[in-house]
Amino acid sequence: MRFAAEADALLQAAVTGDRRLPGVVAMAADRNGSMYQGVAGVRRIGDDAPMTADSVLALFSCTKAITGTAALQLVEEGRLDLDAPARIYLPEIGELRVLEGFNEDGAPATRAPRREITTRMLMLHTAGFGYDFFNATAKRLGAALKLPNARLGTRIGLSAPLLFEPGEAWEYGLGMDWCGLVVEAIAGERLDAVLRARVLDPLGMNDTGFVLTPAMRARRATMHQRDAAGALTPFEFELPDNPEVFMGGGALFGTAGDYLKFLRMWLNDGDGGRGRVLKPETVAYAARNHLGEMKIKRLPSASRAVTHDAEFFPGQAKSWALTFMVNDEDAPTGRPAGSLAWAGLGNLYYWIDRHNGVAGLWASQLFPFLDPTALNGFLAFETAFYKSRAIT
Repeated sequence: MRFAAEADALLQAAVTGDRRLPGVVAMAADRNGSMYQGVAGVRRIGDDAPMTADSVLALFSCTKAITGTAALQLVEEGRLDLDAPARIYLPEIGELRVLEGFNEDGAPATRAPRREITTRMLMLHTAGFGYDFFNATAKRLGAALKLPNARLGTRIGLSAPLLFEPGEAWEYGLGMDWCGLVVEAIAGERLDAVLRARVLDPLGMNDTGFVLTPAMRARRATMHQRDAAGALTPFEFELPDNPEVFMGGGALFGTAGDYLKFLRMWLNDGDGGRGRVLKPETVAYAARNHLGEMKIKRLPSASRAVTHDAEFFPGQAKSWALTFMVNDEDAPTGRPAGSLAWAGLGNLYYWIDRHNGVAGLWASQLFPFLDPTALNGFLAFETAFYKSRAIT
């Protein structure tokens, strides 16, 4: 197949040269099954163990749509109203305050919000939360309050004041971690058990979870840090096995093959192949713009070691679904307007084209996010896929 050969070459090119990736996995599928899977490179720079299709990866924000799927199931069951105050389900979210500025001594000045946070806002990133690596004010706020890194799964790490009045802006951040707590409160179980029973097991995602099993750990790909000169250094990226909060916005580990099963469920109107995960009408409702006239924005880096400035398809309008980015215009890769997509901080990228019934992903393990070699490799992979298929 012409595409397979071209994709294999793109993967090999990505793991060679001065600014190479350590290793990469790429896959594509249609509604009927896998169309391509390829790997290149190693799990860890300096070791011989090759990257494999079943290598276990830190998924980072690829977690968000899985948590969002569980929330949508609760909506189907009539147990969650997206537009009701989220404090009805999780009282502590009603205690959050809004940042007004900083006092002369550097302490934050806050006020009570004028509008209630809803679960819809949490899923759309309009509730007022941010990330300290994308927002300088959030970074200053965390330092002023001496908050621990939210990724460590503590409730206090999630407790910073809101950056703006709920519902008034789009800011990518911790909303889906709070959404995970809402899901827990309604379901009456911790999020790991909820996702396992409702999404992961029904889809056969046996190598995905918040806690690494011994078998998963044996296939774990190592995280890497790229320095300014382009060199890669491996480092151990670990999360607590039993955190106070299972972070529904970014703490799952899993394989690319498992995640492809999740993407195909969205292609197939909620049918996971082993049973229905979402109703067709729920998928159709969720997979559209829910921001109205508001658009998502470029995310400036507040931590160059963690991320570059972030924007997909600069100059084109993008909105947000439940819970994916939507490209409002046809993308230069061939992806049609109305498609779904997002990414994970460790340079993982995916798209879901429900119009043509195809999806794909490209996954590596390194910081900073939007590494040029990783991003350009993904975009070239997607472009080659659409050209080979003559999809419009």
